[in-house]
Amino acid sequence: MNVLVLGAGGREHAIAWKISQSALLNKLYVASGNAGTSRVAENIQLNPTDFNAIAGFIIEKAIDLLIVGPEDPLVNGITEKLRQIKGLENLKIIGPDSKGAKLEGSKEFAKIFMQKNNIPTALYKAFTKSSINEAYDFIDSLDPPYVLKADGLAAGKGVLIMENKQEAKNSLAEMLDGKFGQASHTVVIEEFLDGIEYSVFVLTDGENYVILPEAKDYKRIGEGDTGLNTGGMGAISPVPFFNNELKEKTEQQIIIPTICGLKSEGIDYKGFIFFGLIKVGNNPYVIEYNVRLGDPESEAIIPRINSDFLDLLNATAEKRLHEKQIKISDQAVAAVMAVSGGYPEAYEKGKIINGCEDIKDSILFHAGTKIENNNIITSGGRVIAVCSYGNNINDALLKSYNSLQKINFENMYYRKDLGFDLK
Repeated sequence: MNVLVLGAGGREHAIAWKISQSALLNKLYVASGNAGTSRVAENIQLNPTDFNAIAGFIIEKAIDLLIVGPEDPLVNGITEKLRQIKGLENLKIIGPDSKGAKLEGSKEFAKIFMQKNNIPTALYKAFTKSSINEAYDFIDSLDPPYVLKADGLAAGKGVLIMENKQEAKNSLAEMLDGKFGQASHTVVIEEFLDGIEYSVFVLTDGENYVILPEAKDYKRIGEGDTGLNTGGMGAISPVPFFNNELKEKTEQQIIIPTICGLKSEGIDYKGFIFFGLIKVGNNPYVIEYNVRLGDPESEAIIPRINSDFLDLLNATAEKRLHEKQIKISDQAVAAVMAVSGGYPEAYEKGKIINGCEDIKDSILFHAGTKIENNNIITSGGRVIAVCSYGNNINDALLKSYNSLQKINFENMYYRKDLGFDLK
């Protein structure tokens, strides 16, 4: 098979790395990729949102399967737009159409969907600028902290959690005035759920599904989960508290109703569903949906998949996932993200990365890297995920931290306390 993966981050490197091991693979391309993907695939300079250029490449290279890594192309309708092009009507794509992608693209849509399908989630209401006074009244009715979510995509920055009621009202006004552009034209206000977060991932062909390894990620820049939110400072898998009882509740109360709900809406969903969950007591609640794999969660869960990943993806695209079973390693994986100094705010690029060739006990999944003058240099805020297997989480973390000692670039930073909340 000829395969094209869209995206340039650690998630896409992990996907490409796993696909490169498949017996079904003929040629693998990544657009636009990074220094790491160039080791397992051919990088192509295509913009994932330039659908016409992507279509031309797919036709030219006789691509059999397209895997859409990031959310933007999915929300903007890449799946249906490509299939409207002559010769691509039957293109196999991993990723929902724009209607299915609204699960991630609109927080309000996701909340209405969950209510309709009796999926446990936080109490909420949605507001626009014209209903700001009602929004203030709703904030008054809630106990702190207050959760404000931009309805649309805001590059992972559209969720605010505030302890102070007046600050919450001020932030609401700023959001409705365009703080996140069109994404915060509507704002969802939720009750705060007090618990511990985790993520569950499924691959579905719209009828059947397989549950991928679960993960727990760490979003805050500072140790002890302090400081600003980031795209993710690392992740671990498996999650120690995801016991059989919680897994059964998650499947019965959340996964199955979600897939049945999509089917009842007439959405032909072929791809990943990422359930951002929180355990309150021993009950699961949905915080958010994503319609693709997570990052850095992918770097922790994909190494634990022992099945032929391309075979699973192809069966998904051909709606015969019921023929397949997924094999998952009993080993733990810990992914620790090395980031640029200053991230998630202003940070420098173009720093030479040393030591990658010295890593023997870990897998390096590149995120913000590129090759320049035969050097691997930084090109983003999150630079490299250092991932290691272990007999347990602590063992895997120790290996990742030991490997991180051998890598360096100017002002490199990483959290040294992943898993602190699980001890």
